[in-house]
Amino acid sequence: MEFTDSYKQTGPCCFSPNSRFIAVAVDYRLVVRDTLSFKVVHLFSCLDKISYIEWALDSEYILCGLYKRPMIQAWSLTQPEWTCKIDDGPAGIAYARWSPDSRHILTTSDFQLRLTVWSLVNTACVHVQWPKHTSKGVSFTQDGKFAAVCTRKDCKDYVNLISCHTWEIMGVFAVDTLDLADIEWSPDDSSIVVWDSPLEYKVLIYSPDGRCLFKYQAYESGLGVKSVSWSPCGQFLAVGSYDQMLRVLNRLTWKTFAEFIHVSTVRGPSCTAIFKEVDEPLQLNMSELCLSDEFIQGNSEDSTEGHFRVRYEVTEMPVTLPFQKPLVDKPNPKQGIGLMLWSKDSQYICTRNDSMPTALWIWDIHHLELAAILVQKDPIRAAAWDPTCTRLSLCTGSPHLYMWTPAGAYCVNIPLSEFAITDLKWNSDGSCLLLKDKESFCCAAVPVLPESSDYSSDE
Repeated sequence: MEFTDSYKQTGPCCFSPNSRFIAVAVDYRLVVRDTLSFKVVHLFSCLDKISYIEWALDSEYILCGLYKRPMIQAWSLTQPEWTCKIDDGPAGIAYARWSPDSRHILTTSDFQLRLTVWSLVNTACVHVQWPKHTSKGVSFTQDGKFAAVCTRKDCKDYVNLISCHTWEIMGVFAVDTLDLADIEWSPDDSSIVVWDSPLEYKVLIYSPDGRCLFKYQAYESGLGVKSVSWSPCGQFLAVGSYDQMLRVLNRLTWKTFAEFIHVSTVRGPSCTAIFKEVDEPLQLNMSELCLSDEFIQGNSEDSTEGHFRVRYEVTEMPVTLPFQKPLVDKPNPKQGIGLMLWSKDSQYICTRNDSMPTALWIWDIHHLELAAILVQKDPIRAAAWDPTCTRLSLCTGSPHLYMWTPAGAYCVNIPLSEFAITDLKWNSDGSCLLLKDKESFCCAAVPVLPESSDYSSDE
């Protein structure tokens, strides 16, 4: 695995959908680099510090959210002289996103007063009153023809179906939620899932015409749903809850066919691989070196620490995972399934129980069993699946990158001084990883994963 040099960043960084470019925010400047040569191909100056970046799906346009101003600026890679500035006046702009056609920008005003669709073609705009959320509550179909927008009026939640061609509201139906949390189209665009706030356990499946196809409620008392995600194949719906359980529903019958619990003491199954991150001191043979007393005395402190590498050690069961008891007197307790990601082939799903933040669980959906647990020294900051194969990467705020495949797990040391990975992203073709530090970033060229891969834990 090869790494680039580190480059400065002060905010968001992201690959273009076609994987050819990477956009980086550096204060008020938008820097666009080529992902192969890493040379700067475009440099745009915004009117204020950049808070948010999003590429259009055609990789031709980029929008920059200047939320302190508040304002949106958009830029074109094919026409660098072209500029676009969106200012919604007193209503303000709290969030912005691209439409699937890459020619419209959707903005949400402060206090969710309205959602506005701005056209880059004819400068027309369309308003949707009372959007439910700022950054959530909007979902597009896979073919990009329709959008589902959640609104709230008279203490009732509604779903608005909007045509992405004319931006007219095609239909509106009320949903049976107390306080709708979010919405997501199924991958085949045949149904819509909405779920309630943590105060009410409720997952609802609707058809596009507003018929309720299924209502799921695992329990009544206690905090409810924390995360929901469709599998890429569209056959499964995963629901992570505050009771530390992952439940998977079959889309054909809408029945729960798997329930996976996250316990602090793991005793089985025997086929589960437990990978534990451990420090391995570097054994340096210095017997034949002749060093002066002054050098040895000046470096005595440095020689006692820092000379080690990390690796995974396979641990036998039973194993007890570090557990943090959530505080009962504070809101939003750190418990339940806060991280939940499907693999590209929908065979695996990785989860993190927030009360055990150092453990990443990997479940095999085909065999309905726990495939592996990665036990880290530090809390897991981010994880991401390779978009082309079954390979998982994660980071913990340390100078190490961690990878898992069905063949095993391994650790990679970042050859950059004082670089701690706080976030990571794959590009669309799985050839490159973007690694973020607090004030810099780098990229890693990831080798293609062979079909019969045998990685050792100390690579």
